Amino acid sequence: PLYQDRYLPRKFKIGIAIPPNNDVDIFTNDIGLIAITENNQLKGFNIAAGGGLGTTHGNPNTYARLASMLGFVDSEEKVLKVIYEIMTVQRDHGNRSDRKLARLKYTIDRLGIDAFRTEVENRCGFKLEEARPYTFTERKDHYGWHRNHEGKWYYTVFVENGRVLDDGKVPLKTALLEVAKTGKANFRFTSTQNVILSDIDDADKSTIESLLVQFGIIAHTDNAGALRKNAIACVAFNTCPLALAEAQRYLPTLITRIEPILEKYKLQHDEIILRMTGCPNGCGRSPAAEIGFVGTAYGLYNLHIGGDRLGERLNTKIKDNLDEEQILKTLDELLGVYAAERTDGETFGDFSHRKWIMTH
Repeated sequence: PLYQDRYLPRKFKIGIAIPPNNDVDIFTNDIGLIAITENNQLKGFNIAAGGGLGTTHGNPNTYARLASMLGFVDSEEKVLKVIYEIMTVQRDHGNRSDRKLARLKYTIDRLGIDAFRTEVENRCGFKLEEARPYTFTERKDHYGWHRNHEGKWYYTVFVENGRVLDDGKVPLKTALLEVAKTGKANFRFTSTQNVILSDIDDADKSTIESLLVQFGIIAHTDNAGALRKNAIACVAFNTCPLALAEAQRYLPTLITRIEPILEKYKLQHDEIILRMTGCPNGCGRSPAAEIGFVGTAYGLYNLHIGGDRLGERLNTKIKDNLDEEQILKTLDELLGVYAAERTDGETFGDFSHRKWIMTH
């Protein structure tokens, strides 16, 4: 019924976020559902539409975009209806002649957000309410042991850039296999490339913990630096045929070389969000980072800064085609100014947006 005799013009992503944690980068999706709760009861969803981060080098008609807020709905039936009709508008009005301009974000900007909302409402047969207030305060995974609402335990494991492997430092692949063999934990993947060992009963917690200790997983998770724990990279080489530069295989090395700069300026505990993609398609969500690297050729990256820590503002490109030496030199300069001039509690993204983006 939705596709009729054709598919949608392009891929279509839907995310759900529960404030105050924007751990799914809700505004980077074609549709973002933001849960509105009162006294721990779900009242409905704010619905945003039109997010997407992919661009093409040298094509100014392509751009990253965060989703625009459409409004609030207060029932499951209405939520599903709005989602359905947003997709039918994209089906009927999306660009089918140019794949690079086929995502919902371009449809919304071509129609205009007010006209798009009106068309969705007409198809739904009801109007959206004004968006309800909400607040995001963080955008990250909570590592280590926690207990869920059902009283069961879960442990969030730090998995650097999503690569589950045994390397010279930690046998992560072996450790998770041994956990799986116990049958006492389920596995969940997070939007920030980590693994949650979930649904662990009180009686089984010590069994899982002993394996995590035995293989050094707890130490590995606890000892990783703040920048490293919040970093994301796409797969890039040698997995992705679209890659122009390295990302997940290279970012750990780059962070190791950035960490002394952070320590020099006493910023090692600052949870700066850094992301790297091997091309401009945005799979590592680098446009929605405080520091974003976008590959242009092997060993070369554009540098973007000024995104906010909560995922509510995109960053801006400030330098093209930097190699590693130029990256480290530039970050040394930027972080030095940040450490010296930031206001109390000001994040790197907010400072750099104020200092370098708004003034140019």
